[in-house]
Amino acid sequence: MTSPVIAAAAPAVDPRLEDALAAVELRLSDLGEALRARDAAGIDCHATELQRALARAVDHFARAARQGRVPATLRHRLAQASGQVAAQRESLARATAALDRAIDVLLPSDGAGLYGAHGGTDRPALGGALQA
Repeated sequence: MTSPVIAAAAPAVDPRLEDALAAVELRLSDLGEALRARDAAGIDCHATELQRALARAVDHFARAARQGRVPATLRHRLAQASGQVAAQRESLARATAALDRAIDVLLPSDGAGLYGAHGGTDRPALGGALQA
């Protein structure tokens, strides 16, 4: 006679953890869309919303971790979200560096050799004294 296999019950998922993580995933998706659309206002808005959602999620996950109640599936999803945040951060850093280089080419910071408002070249003061 074989004994029935008793499956270990999966721990109940705290709905607050699920909701907090779902909010982070949604905000990440919204921010990704705004980045692809190059929507500056949308990027600003969704980045702020993502920061808030991340803060709430970290708070909920920290409390649950202290009680030892973070299911593996949610830990995995949180790690994936963290990876997406890192990828978006890296992408923004690259875009910012490229923009900075373009601005440096178009608007050089060194004004030496450029004409001034009165047609002559602006020369920096050398600190010497003139004698007549």
